[in-house]
Amino acid sequence: MPKIASIDVCAAAVPLDKVTSFSNRSVSTRHYGLVKVRADDGAEGIGFCYVGSAAGGIFTAAVRELLAPVLLGRDTHAVEGLWRDMYQEALLQGRQGTVMRAISALDTALWDLNAKAVGLPLHRYLGAAELESVPAYASGGYYVDGKTAADLGKEMASYVDKGFKAVKMKTGRLSPREEQARLAAAREAVGPDVEIMMDCNNAWGDITEALQYVRRFEPYDPYFLEEPFGPDDIDSHAKLARATRVPIATAEIGYGRWYHKALLDKGAAGILQTDAAVCGGITEWKRIAATAASYGVVVCPHWFHDLHAPLVAATPNARYVEFFWDDQVLNFRRLVDRQLEHKDGRVLLHQTPGLGFGFDEKQVARYGKWSTLR
Repeated sequence: MPKIASIDVCAAAVPLDKVTSFSNRSVSTRHYGLVKVRADDGAEGIGFCYVGSAAGGIFTAAVRELLAPVLLGRDTHAVEGLWRDMYQEALLQGRQGTVMRAISALDTALWDLNAKAVGLPLHRYLGAAELESVPAYASGGYYVDGKTAADLGKEMASYVDKGFKAVKMKTGRLSPREEQARLAAAREAVGPDVEIMMDCNNAWGDITEALQYVRRFEPYDPYFLEEPFGPDDIDSHAKLARATRVPIATAEIGYGRWYHKALLDKGAAGILQTDAAVCGGITEWKRIAATAASYGVVVCPHWFHDLHAPLVAATPNARYVEFFWDDQVLNFRRLVDRQLEHKDGRVLLHQTPGLGFGFDEKQVARYGKWSTLR
């Protein structure tokens, strides 16, 4: 049986071309954690995560000092046991945050490796519900200096022109009146039949503040309202869900199945945005999605369409993958050697083994440096 022979780890800091803003913060650089897991028979899998706008070194330390010693020499097929042992080893250092993201990256690499070893695309290896493509929404609508409501409307319309039937915009940075004007411009630009998602990025501190915005948004029929409050404020999410007809979406930075179960038990999310590069990898993502199905809750995973397209394809209660058509915000696209294509509002799945892509080593070398653990 194949054994894990080595692990390569890298923290890549990739600058954005333009400083980009959310409701309550701005980003100029993104730090990504990258891994390659290699078996003694030569098979290799890749994994990755977003660390944040700084401190990529925390990721490499977690892999080097905590997690690689758990994996080296172990059977690549023992995915559930390896997840359990990594989680146990990191119990004191991080059941969430960067350490859990490091577990996520390594777990993803194992799934990629094992799917490649049997010659199957990841979605088929997992047991596909969709074989060729999955529905996607075009994600954008960020705040950039000088960008007007009319400019936002033109941006949203450009995604519809590319064939997307659903789009997402940011909200919560400006006053209720100004945010209503932005949403009105977007709705007018895309028409009545295109779904508009709204991403708050933890904009509001309480229900009263949130409702000042949400009451203005309801006439424009948003498909969902994303992350209105801080991720740990589950009760406020639940209260807002009861106060508005707009579905509440959250959990993009939720860690582990227990946090997600608390959201579901309290009715705090009609849509889970669970991110496999955050929550504990593909292994944990599958558990969470299956639990959501038993609550009748849809999953629309956050970010990283390269990773999430095959997961959506293998999950009957997953509706959309979030798609970034260029590299201006999700500049991780610069680090991979093959891009997913889209057609008629759907992402076309890779049909080559595993995830279907690798790292672009020339680009990775521009932004970081690999180290090998044996």
